[in-house]
Amino acid sequence: MKSQQIKETIDKATEQLVAALTAGHSEALTAYLRAIGRFHRYSLHNVLLIASQRPNASYVAGFRTWNELGRFVKRGEKGIFILAPMFRRKVENDQENCEEVERHLAGFRAAYVFDVSQTDGQELPNIGTVAGDPAGYAERLRGFAAAQGISLEYSDAIAPARGMSSGGTITLLPGQSPAEEFSTLAHELSHELLHRGDRRANTSRSARETEAEATAFVVCHAIGLETNSAAADYIQLWKGDAQLLVESLGYIRQAASAMLSALTDE
Repeated sequence: MKSQQIKETIDKATEQLVAALTAGHSEALTAYLRAIGRFHRYSLHNVLLIASQRPNASYVAGFRTWNELGRFVKRGEKGIFILAPMFRRKVENDQENCEEVERHLAGFRAAYVFDVSQTDGQELPNIGTVAGDPAGYAERLRGFAAAQGISLEYSDAIAPARGMSSGGTITLLPGQSPAEEFSTLAHELSHELLHRGDRRANTSRSARETEAEATAFVVCHAIGLETNSAAADYIQLWKGDAQLLVESLGYIRQAASAMLSALTDE
C-alpha cells in the first residue's frame, strides 16, 4: 500500500469515527453505562479488603444488586466481607420551625458482596467488540512491535483490562479472540508510539485514550476487521468526543501510518 493510499484509508476511517462520535452513545454503550452505574465506588479500605479476599475480583455487588441485574449468586459461594457505613437521620428545627433532615455517620456494619465470577444469569451488557480474522496481519503487527524494541507478554493479572503498556513492554490478556487481540495490540502500540516522554505529561488521559483507540480503529478498518461501535464506545467512556478526535488527527495519522506501512509492506 503506497503512502497516498494509506493517507486516504486513514482519512476515510477517521471520518466514519467522527460521524459515530457525533451521533452520540450507541445502544450498547447506553445499556453498559446503566448497568455499570449499579456498581458502587468503594473506599480504599474496602478495596483492600476485597483484594485481600479475592485478588482477581472485577465487578462486585451485593446480593440484591445482582438480582436486579438478572444474575444470582451461585450456591456455595462465600461472600466478600466489607464494612458498610450506617447513617442516622437527625431532624432539626430552624427559627421558622421548618424541619431540616441531616444524615450523620453512626458507624459501620459487616456486609458481604460477591464478584461477577461468583454469579450466573443474564450476561452483563458489553460495549462493542471487534470481529473478523486478522490472518497474517497479526504476526506482522507483532513483528512491528519487536522492530520498535517493544516486548510482548501475556498475563491474566491485568484483568479486566485487555492490554497494558509500560514503556517498552506491552502485556495482553490471554484468551482474547484473534480480532480483539489485534485491536488491543494496535491500541497499546499507539500508546508506546505517541505517549512516552514529555508528551505524556502534556496530554489528558481522555486525549491519550482517544488517540490510541482511534488509531486501533483505523488499523483494524484498513485490514477488514468488523469494528462495529467498539471504538466510539470506548472513546466516549473516556469522555472523548468528535472535537477531541479532530484535534488529535495529526498524531493518529502518525501512529496509524507507521503500523499500516509495516502491515502492507510487501
